[in-house]
Amino acid sequence: MNESIRLRARPRLKTPNMLAAWPGVGNVALIVASYLQRKLAFKELGEIEPSYFFDPVGVVVKDNVVEEPKFPQSKFYYWKNSGEGSDLIIFNGEDQPAARGYELANCVLDVAERFKVSRIFTCAAAMTRIHHSETPGVLGVATNPSAADIFKKYDLINAGNLQIAGLNGLLLGVAKEREIEGICLLGEVPVYATRIQNPMAALAVLEVLTTMLDVEIDLDELAQLAVEAKLRMKQVAQQAMGEYIDYFTEPIWESGEEEENDEE
Repeated sequence: MNESIRLRARPRLKTPNMLAAWPGVGNVALIVASYLQRKLAFKELGEIEPSYFFDPVGVVVKDNVVEEPKFPQSKFYYWKNSGEGSDLIIFNGEDQPAARGYELANCVLDVAERFKVSRIFTCAAAMTRIHHSETPGVLGVATNPSAADIFKKYDLINAGNLQIAGLNGLLLGVAKEREIEGICLLGEVPVYATRIQNPMAALAVLEVLTTMLDVEIDLDELAQLAVEAKLRMKQVAQQAMGEYIDYFTEPIWESGEEEENDEE
């Protein structure tokens, strides 16, 4: 196992699955992972030493005193299913490195193999022509055809040909190299709202993911966040439309004045 990995516990896990998440478009992956982590009794499993993967570009100063460099955290957590279902490992990466992403993906998979994970899950956003007032659909991609066969059971949208940027996608490519089965669930996000956190897409993904994992959690809190986010997007869209109209149109009287000036 890579020397950058530090395990703080060595639990005996029952045919575990792993969910790995990094920031991305709409922050879909991190919303899904952090919500699961809050709703289930996860315990700390370990971490990946960040100094090899991240280079700090500055420091924070408080009361004239320089603090130590801060690195994004890359941590593992585990949850033991009290029922008959599989246990679950979550990997939460606070940031994606500018380089060495391939090596970081391999570190995550080293832990997956150490605990004999049966399937890797990631989440991402699929930028489509969906409107923010519509309920997002979920697309699915897998590392092999047999894993993709289950998508029909969950009414997933056919993803076809696409590219998944960042480690939420790259991890599955590396998993395929290492013959570890993996699935990525992508929630639809409007192309005009990629810079806004999207709990609507995260909710759609989490509904499918919890069914696949046979895990029951209360989704009411996330559903409420989705409603509030939808209202905010509506307000932003109305404001943007107003600014667009103001910029590309002019009052009739101003147009008339210009014509009079031209005649003179």
